[in-house]
Amino acid sequence: MVGADVTIIDELGYIPYHQRAAELLFQFFSTRYERGSMIITSNREFSRWVEVFHDEQMTAALLDRVTHKAHIIPMNGESYRLKETYSK
Repeated sequence: MVGADVTIIDELGYIPYHQRAAELLFQFFSTRYERGSMIITSNREFSRWVEVFHDEQMTAALLDRVTHKAHIIPMNGESYRLKETYSK
């Protein structure tokens, strides 16, 4: 099986997942763990991911996997989209 070198998950947690979808995403991350690179973007702090996945134990296990050996780059600032809107 040929896998992707990098998997990109954009805006994780923008909307909460149904329980089954959260479980499937957890399984995907677990399968991908230490087998390939991932880039994950999210507007939510890690402490709020349980709101997305609805299960504290699963969320803790997920965060354990995605943060292990990770480079976490917190970014704060103005929205570039909003900035473009006002500059017109």
